[in-house]
Amino acid sequence: MLLHSPQALAAAQILADRRLTGTVGPRLPEPLRPQSLAEALAIQSAVSTLMGDTIGGWKCGSPGPGKVVVAPIYASSICRSSPCSAWAHEGRVRVEPELAFVMGCDLPVRDQPYEPADVDAAIAHTHLALELIDSRYADDAELSFADKLADGLVNQGLFLGPEVDGDVARHTSHMPIGIRLEGCEGTGDATLAGQHPDAMPRAPLYWLAEYLRQSGQGLQAGQVVITGSYAGTFGLPVDKLVSMVFGDLGSLTVVLTAHV
Repeated sequence: MLLHSPQALAAAQILADRRLTGTVGPRLPEPLRPQSLAEALAIQSAVSTLMGDTIGGWKCGSPGPGKVVVAPIYASSICRSSPCSAWAHEGRVRVEPELAFVMGCDLPVRDQPYEPADVDAAIAHTHLALELIDSRYADDAELSFADKLADGLVNQGLFLGPEVDGDVARHTSHMPIGIRLEGCEGTGDATLAGQHPDAMPRAPLYWLAEYLRQSGQGLQAGQVVITGSYAGTFGLPVDKLVSMVFGDLGSLTVVLTAHV
């Protein structure tokens, strides 16, 4: 088990309590706020320790200047069938439409770097998915990227939809995202111009495999990895059947319900 500093544990306790109760609050007290990416990742790791849950997957994105996009998705928060329960605010759950890559075998810590071909060979399935979004902070405007990283980059879980053709999906950087709400025909329909943040949807996964190798963790069989939203973040109403079409890849349906 990793050893965490008292400051990281104190910060993580606040964030873990909010995550478990679905509450929000101000940014961390100034002495506990992360001042670097390393401090933010230490708090994120301490949250995982306090959650008492296993890591069922990861959200990731290609890194940029002063940013590392990585956060755990806890196993108990991954929904594999509808209805899917999540923390809701004002009757809505925020989501992001994504592709999810399910690992079929481990990519353990080793001396040699992982090449994209190694990662491709380890992927067992590709699914349509909705990342479930929630922040533990009340005011995003006051936050640094390190604050958000410490809190897991607004992830609260994942709805794993149907499996799709992995070879087609890996090359799909653009696709329309169609949304239909049951009982709201016409007024509830929308089509979004979907575009993945990277040219290739698997590119962040290649980065993640190397990042986890270098950080002494590795990827495990069964873990689910998402790599970026095709249409940003938006809210969906609870207790309504939602149908979402991902271009020519396929569609998912789900009823989101509110945690109580």
